[in-house]
Amino acid sequence: MTKLLYETEVYAVIGAAIEVHRTLGNGFLEAVYQEAFELELQDRQIPFAAQQKLQIRYKQQLLEKYYVADLVTHNKIIIELKVLPKITDKEISQTLNYLNVTNLRLGLIINFGST
Repeated sequence: MTKLLYETEVYAVIGAAIEVHRTLGNGFLEAVYQEAFELELQDRQIPFAAQQKLQIRYKQQLLEKYYVADLVTHNKIIIELKVLPKITDKEISQTLNYLNVTNLRLGLIINFGST
């Protein structure tokens, strides 16, 4: 069986997300889940940066446009939080673009469900 990339870190992040969902349940906006998730990460001493600006390069120049990732944990995992009925190709493409511009290897899309 293939070992999960950053297994320990991923389990810690997913555990925090499960706790947020267990506590809040469904029905909140993404911003509410983001704030609660940040508090849970802090409580668990999981390192993160919120609303991380991701610079985009074109050839050798930085563009004025940039992406903003919801969170980056452990300086190596991009976290995108969603509140949708289901994850679509749009959310997957967004996360893949974030990975592309950062050269990071792992992105997690955490969906707290529909409002």
